[in-house]
Amino acid sequence: MKIVYFHGFASSGASGTVELLRKLLPEVDVVAPDIPVDPAEALPFLQQFVKEEQPDLIIGTSMGAMYAQQMFGFKKICVNPAFNMSRMSNALKTGEHKFLNGRKDHQKTFKITKDIIQHFNMMERQQFKGITDFDKENTYGLFGIHDKSVNTYDLFRKYYKNATRFDGEHQLNEKVLKSAVLPLVRQILDI
Repeated sequence: MKIVYFHGFASSGASGTVELLRKLLPEVDVVAPDIPVDPAEALPFLQQFVKEEQPDLIIGTSMGAMYAQQMFGFKKICVNPAFNMSRMSNALKTGEHKFLNGRKDHQKTFKITKDIIQHFNMMERQQFKGITDFDKENTYGLFGIHDKSVNTYDLFRKYYKNATRFDGEHQLNEKVLKSAVLPLVRQILDI
């Protein structure tokens, strides 16, 4: 069994969540790419990545959940999806920023430009086009009731029926992974 994990904004495939998933699901191969900063590059990169990896399940958190939702034809869990990145002025500010985790290319910083914000905006306007009946049945949303960063529960429910709230915040931790994410993973993968 294989899970592909999509990290959140300013993070990497080496995030703590990836390590916890590997620890808590030793029977599953957890693969996690570093997502390019610009969505004009990120979305086609991720679509090609999942086409090659053919995962049994995609899990995305925050920005990664926004991308995961767009991987049509795959089973996926979207945790606190940030469907409106271009309007998240507390996160998506122009200028130079530091990555939160080490990346495979060893980059420590990245730049957000007005063009990148515009690319997010353009992608967001198209992100729900292409949803199939399979996606409607096999896309799950998990929403932290104490999430002060993102509130997209109603938007998710407009397109998908499998939405659940959990006792947690925006960032995942081991407690939330064990209580909310893992039971759903085990149900979907029948393990």
